[in-house]
Amino acid sequence: MYKNILIPILIDELHDTQASYLVARALADEDANFTVLHVMEAVPGFVASQIPSDLLAKSRSEAEKALKQSAAALPGASTCLMSGHAGRSIVEYANENAIDCIIMASHRPGLEDFFLGSTAARVVRHARCAVHIIR
Repeated sequence: MYKNILIPILIDELHDTQASYLVARALADEDANFTVLHVMEAVPGFVASQIPSDLLAKSRSEAEKALKQSAAALPGASTCLMSGHAGRSIVEYANENAIDCIIMASHRPGLEDFFLGSTAARVVRHARCAVHIIR
């Protein structure tokens, strides 16, 4: 069905990425490409100026390691670690890389986004490709 699939994930113990990977495999063509993406929220400049640069670099390095470890569960997947606003960054990456399907999990929404989390809602509204949300 899909040839170029993007799977945005959160790197923490609370989120199970396996469901996203299972759906990606089920919806993929035989020769599909998978990209596992994690977006690190940008640290505001006034905060970043107070944090040692080696600590920020270490945090990014640990995120890269965790991302690669998670993506290993999806053989052949490439990884991408970005900084910025999650919803915007996911849509921009998809548009710039000819993604034809985004598969992402939605977590507990707030009142403003009753049925989807805010990041998932933004991606659904603005992506130019198919978006599959897993709840």
